Amino acid sequence: MLVDMRSHSSSANLLCFSHVGVLLSSKRSSLSLPRISSNRTFCPHRPSSSFHLKLSGSGVGKHVFRHRISQVRAMDEGFSSLDDWEDTEGIVEYMLSSSEGEDSDGEVMLNPLTDVDLPTAREHFPTTNDTLTVTAHRLAMIRRGRRKSRIKYGMINNIGLMTFLTTLLLFVDWCAWRIVDYPWNLFYLTRPFCISAVVVSCVGYVCVPLLRILKIHSIIRKEGPARHSSKKGIPTMGGLFFVPIGIIVAEVLVGFSSIEVSGAAAATLAFAAIGLLDDIFSLIKNHNNGLSAWMRIFLEVAVGSLFSFWLDNTKISSPYSMKMLVPLPPPLGLVFLGKCYLLLTSFCFVSMANGINLTDGLDGLAGGTAALAFIGMSIVVLPICSDLAIFGASMAGACIGFLSHNRYKASVFMGDTGSLALGGALAAMASCTGMFLPLFISSGIFVLEAASVIMQVSFFKTTKCLRGAGHRLFRMAPFHHHLELCGVKEPVIVAGAYVLSCLLALFAGYVGLISV
Repeated sequence: MLVDMRSHSSSANLLCFSHVGVLLSSKRSSLSLPRISSNRTFCPHRPSSSFHLKLSGSGVGKHVFRHRISQVRAMDEGFSSLDDWEDTEGIVEYMLSSSEGEDSDGEVMLNPLTDVDLPTAREHFPTTNDTLTVTAHRLAMIRRGRRKSRIKYGMINNIGLMTFLTTLLLFVDWCAWRIVDYPWNLFYLTRPFCISAVVVSCVGYVCVPLLRILKIHSIIRKEGPARHSSKKGIPTMGGLFFVPIGIIVAEVLVGFSSIEVSGAAAATLAFAAIGLLDDIFSLIKNHNNGLSAWMRIFLEVAVGSLFSFWLDNTKISSPYSMKMLVPLPPPLGLVFLGKCYLLLTSFCFVSMANGINLTDGLDGLAGGTAALAFIGMSIVVLPICSDLAIFGASMAGACIGFLSHNRYKASVFMGDTGSLALGGALAAMASCTGMFLPLFISSGIFVLEAASVIMQVSFFKTTKCLRGAGHRLFRMAPFHHHLELCGVKEPVIVAGAYVLSCLLALFAGYVGLISV
């Protein structure tokens, strides 16, 4: 590295050097300059740009030097643009000293100290990079905080629901001997509930990543709320692992000897197959429409009708051979429906399956309300068929285990495979015991969701015929989407549905017990 002092045109001292940097006086002061290659020199005569050096420290007064900088390729080459500096790197330090005192403006001696790399293009603007880094970090922390809030809301709903159901089942097991009038096994309903919940929760940690690897992703409706677009790509068909576990646990605990549990399990699997077919067609077509509405209803009616004929030709172990009798609260008592019982059974299967399917639109909504409906029905059918009560408790536990992965914010959806299967299981429990009224009470959320869709479509078509333009009764149907568009947060809607379902399940249990 050379430092060369020359005079140029007798008007100024020209300093030309190959690498540039400055160390000011005895106090350190650094100046970051663009890097220039080794075959280029700086000359302090050019009116295009300038830099300032401010000196401070003992022995050296404050001097402000204004040098005009130019870039040349060689001593005998012309000037070039300063834009070439932007891609250069490196830093050079200089010792700038003065021996003529504070007010001196004489000749300055520049002594090169070290030769280090000039700053890179990224390092050339440290303030901007620091700002971007801090901003990215803050956004990451905000995202992490939101995720924690989401997990917190989902955990609160899950813990509250599990606490209520466990307490209720323990109370029922404690006083069940008063209901059935014979000695009762300890934890008769609590045991299948807890076993299914634990097994499904553990199996989910294997099945959910497997569904993600197989790219069995959910398809979000374009006409749905805009915020649901963030749920695109979440695995679906969760019913493939939690529905069979609930059935297997129930069958094992009853010893595969209950014909009512076997019939309910068959109906549940048949509806799960319809839902699986619907989900597969949705994935193949890559949109939310799988089976056509009429085809799905036809299959549901077919399964319901087959179950009705099986029930009519099978001897079940319920009191009074309750295949055509519907127990109602006093003073109505037992009502004989005859062949209408078969029609009511088919209607119950179709309505329950589609009601849960419509409810499955928010994280944890369908699973939690279905668990409450199963517990309500388990209490109702306990005096009539205790094996079906075990089946209901096991399915409720499966729903609770599934909620550990489906809570807000969900990592998997049950899909039509799960929602239709749950509807078929509830309908089978009611059909085997004649407890249709308690079923519709405990499933009040599903009835409300289905009714909101029917009301929306009917109101729109009616106003279109009368006024020429259709009007909507709700902002969007089903009703939980209407609440979303009104500004109610998703976990708040789910929590409210849980509270309402708890009350309905208790009321359904009371109505069922006084009916028997």
